[in-house]
Amino acid sequence: MAAGRSAATKIDWAHITSSLGLKGSTATSLQAFKKRNDDARRKLAALTQQPQTVDFSRYRSTLSNTAIVDEMEQQFKNFKPATYDVGRQLKAIDAFEAQAVKSAEETKGKVDIEVGELEKTLKNIETARPFEDLTVDEVAAAQPEIDKRTEQLVSKGRWQVPGYKEKFGDLSVI
Repeated sequence: MAAGRSAATKIDWAHITSSLGLKGSTATSLQAFKKRNDDARRKLAALTQQPQTVDFSRYRSTLSNTAIVDEMEQQFKNFKPATYDVGRQLKAIDAFEAQAVKSAEETKGKVDIEVGELEKTLKNIETARPFEDLTVDEVAAAQPEIDKRTEQLVSKGRWQVPGYKEKFGDLSVI
């Protein structure tokens, strides 16, 4: 048990949270677990510092009815502390830990995918040529729906895009 206690005191909770990049419910759950762990360790330390012996001879000399002291001493000697099976709690902690790790890995995977997509977009933006240097064929290759819409308009006999004159004015005067 002493080895378990020394390992528990060496946990760097802040490092765990920051190194795994935990956020949201996972980080909140981990903080709640840390608080329960600290509370339990504090209670254990307080209980181990309390005296565990009873001086029955002092009570015999103080009280006139020594039969009560004898009865209490007998009950004290016969007392067996209750033992608890903490296996269920340990299983719950292990399940919580597994869920927290799974949630953190899912979050990390999603973030990695999004970062990869953003890096591709950034690279595309940085390497793109200015709009003025693009040809009609390059714009049509990048956005095929523009080419399809243009074909639709031409096939219906419309040579101008609806709303173009209102937005940009009539350039036929120039």
